[in-house]
Amino acid sequence: MPTVLIVDDDPLIRRLIATTLADVGGFALREAADGDEALVVAGHDAPALVFLDLDMPRLDGIEACRRLRALPGTAEATIVMLTADTGSGPQREAALAGADLFLTKPFSPLELLSLVDSLGAGE
Repeated sequence: MPTVLIVDDDPLIRRLIATTLADVGGFALREAADGDEALVVAGHDAPALVFLDLDMPRLDGIEACRRLRALPGTAEATIVMLTADTGSGPQREAALAGADLFLTKPFSPLELLSLVDSLGAGE
């Protein structure tokens, strides 16, 4: 069962993702409220898929992404950056840090499921 790590400082976004993925099953779900917490959780659980908010307190998504890529257990994980910013600058910076995909907030549960399905996760 693949582990999915959901990292966002907004508990409603974490709940939306967790509830949506719990409905389809096949995932061990973990949550973190910021980048620092994400690194601790990832060090223990080695997630295969990470949903990572771009703008968070303490350790932002860009630096968290860099550090996740440096951890042996998450170097090959799929990292999906969550952002409300539609500009290309932050997305370019996140891609350089190692992000694989982007999901723009607000997003619907159907968009989330479509993205997860396209990754073949949970199979």
